Amino acid sequence: MIKVGITGAIGSGKTTVCNIWKRLGAAIFFADDEAKKLMVTDEKVRGMLINTFGSETFIDNHTLNKPYLIHEAFTKGRVAELNAIVHPAVGAAFELFCRDSENKGVDVAVKEAALLLNNGRPQNLDFVVIVESVRKIRLNRVMNRDNIDEKKFFERDENQPHFESLHHLADEILINNGSLAELEVKSKKLFQKLLKINLKN
Repeated sequence: MIKVGITGAIGSGKTTVCNIWKRLGAAIFFADDEAKKLMVTDEKVRGMLINTFGSETFIDNHTLNKPYLIHEAFTKGRVAELNAIVHPAVGAAFELFCRDSENKGVDVAVKEAALLLNNGRPQNLDFVVIVESVRKIRLNRVMNRDNIDEKKFFERDENQPHFESLHHLADEILINNGSLAELEVKSKKLFQKLLKINLKN
């Protein structure tokens, strides 16, 4: 089985690529969704969050107090502390996901994460893809998808990595400035490439 990492800026189309690959038989692990889940369901993670950010991190001990945690982590510049708690748990969950997928006969396991390359290239990945789109196209996609204004988009976009500076860490840069049909063709072609790499391993 080949382990693939995919990342890209907000509105680049990385989730769409993952959904196309899923239809072709890939197992997809959405790291951001898993992180949100683990913050609530994993006792160790919950305990560390409370010890680090205080009991206000949770409402009634079961519901994540998102506005509070966002304020504590992002407004107060404590994102590194949050990542140090959550990222190892997400990494362990991905390894378990890969083992389960391989046991089911899956050839391609994919980890989708916005911050995939923030600390360099993960050693446990065989292939890394960055999905790129020009900012104006991403802006229009996200405004239509999330029903937000330009200001909100730029706030989110500025908090993301500058992916152009991370190109050297990727095996493939998938350009997505065209139609969905064009992206489908490119995604299928790249998936066939991944299957061939898997056969060689």
